[in-house]
Amino acid sequence: MPPETIRILAVDDVAANLAALQAALDLPGVEMVQAGGAIEALELLLHGDFALALLDVQMPEMDGFELAELMRSTERTRGIPIIFLTAVATDEQRRFQGFEAGGVDYLLKPLDITVLRSKVSVFVELARQRRELARQRDELGAALGRLRAHGDNSPLAVIELDADGRIITWAEGAVRLFGLDAGAMLGTRIADAAFLPADMRTSFMTAIADLLAEGDCREMQCHRFIRADGAVGHGEWYYSSLSGKAGPTRTLMLQVQDVTERHLAEETQRLLVGELNHRVKNTLATVQAMASLSLKRARSLPQFEENFTGRLQSMSRAHALLSATTWSSASLRRLIADQLAIGTVPEERLRLEGADVHLPPELALRFALVLHELATNAHKYGALSGAAGQVAVSWHIADGTLHFCWSESGGPLIEAVDRRGFGFELITGSLRPSGGRADVDVHREGLTWRIAMPVEEADQPAPAVEQQTQPVAPASSLAGSARRLSRVLIVEDEPLVAMELALELEDLGLVTLGPATSCRQALDLLAAEAPDAVLLDGNLNGEPVIPVAEALAQSGTPFAFVTGYSMEQFPAEFRDRPILSKPFTGADLRRILALLEGEPVTATVA
Repeated sequence: MPPETIRILAVDDVAANLAALQAALDLPGVEMVQAGGAIEALELLLHGDFALALLDVQMPEMDGFELAELMRSTERTRGIPIIFLTAVATDEQRRFQGFEAGGVDYLLKPLDITVLRSKVSVFVELARQRRELARQRDELGAALGRLRAHGDNSPLAVIELDADGRIITWAEGAVRLFGLDAGAMLGTRIADAAFLPADMRTSFMTAIADLLAEGDCREMQCHRFIRADGAVGHGEWYYSSLSGKAGPTRTLMLQVQDVTERHLAEETQRLLVGELNHRVKNTLATVQAMASLSLKRARSLPQFEENFTGRLQSMSRAHALLSATTWSSASLRRLIADQLAIGTVPEERLRLEGADVHLPPELALRFALVLHELATNAHKYGALSGAAGQVAVSWHIADGTLHFCWSESGGPLIEAVDRRGFGFELITGSLRPSGGRADVDVHREGLTWRIAMPVEEADQPAPAVEQQTQPVAPASSLAGSARRLSRVLIVEDEPLVAMELALELEDLGLVTLGPATSCRQALDLLAAEAPDAVLLDGNLNGEPVIPVAEALAQSGTPFAFVTGYSMEQFPAEFRDRPILSKPFTGADLRRILALLEGEPVTATVA
């Protein structure tokens, strides 16, 4: 980029003298502007910028000294250097008069061109340097302005301290974070700052002093702070200590990032992990006790399997209800519906009466087992084991107590209830930790269980989206499935679940492929083996199985998800697929195979 032109003003009432100056001062990057008198020169000075003025002393109307005095009296022209030119022999007094008028030099005509060019070149170079300094000043000012603007817009609170620990910079980010204005904070010693909690002030100031003493360094520390409204926050404090280049002065820059929300999230996560650990261990202990007691009270291995898997399924369904409300509560009506399998009981044989009640998680899990025992006994030995029996279930809350009544009638005669049996102990024992009690009355027409347990009335959550329930497939369709489906691919990353699926399928005379434990393995086996159907885990070690589901849909291969997720957690295009919910029973698997035999599927299995 060529240098900007430097303009100088030449004032002389003799045109020939101006022409001589023009020829003598033909310098690169220099423009000489001519004026034939003082009045014309003043007009030019008012409208243009000049690096130097060459003034003839002897001019009509106004001489060079008078023009120089007028220039010095005006702010715009006061800083322009003046060189006087004269052809009149003069004494020292006239020369002093020229310097007093503001001249920087006084040259006699005829002029020595070399001297003139040299002197003019000095002022031209000085003007260029002034312009460069002004340009750099403007650029630095703009850069500083941008930095300040970015600093004010930054989410960080920027604070600068001098060597005495006084605040010399307080950015808008600090105003937003601490709620304190710059006017109140500038000049304040950091040791007296209101945003420092009293219990950390000493340790904070020790860290500040150490950083200032070390010189150029940086560090990050975590400290609490107090906002102007009294709220306590948590911040990451980034320190940058710089030593002064022109002396011993040091400064310290603090940049504070508000991590209060992250701190709360981490605390919540720690609590959730601890709670999850507690719940998982409690669940495992419950399953262990259930297995042990079921085994001890079972008369045969098939009976143990039936009782244990049924109770496990009961807990699983209760967990699903709690998950739908983020583990806050479970609907009693939904618990009853799940345990009774209403879809398989004629409506006229079942009567439910009572406003919906939402039970807290622990109580819901216990009550699910109670309902499972009642429903199982009703199907095996009670009112639902025959063709004419009926079950009436009613409940209400009074004085903080849930009163629940289960009444059977019209079934086989029941002589008595084994009060030493596992079912009786499970019902009464499940309620005991919550302060509940259960009584049973056996009469000729049937039996009645009356249960009372303390319960806190919870806020009613929004109703969960209910899954469609697939009617149970006829038992005869299984034989058709065994004939039509011969090779089933298992896609499952949990070895024990894959083994259980394989054993169940082999018991049905089916050939199992896999198991595939990743999407890549599943896609490779699909291409190589072309199975008749696929049982697809909903998640493979954290890897979504949607690519496999898309490949199966494209090839027209029947498949069902094997998962603990609810249907709403799958993409919309796959929500019509059958689901084998974990944990599952052999009967559940057989129903899924029957559905796969009769593709396409238009409903899900709850």
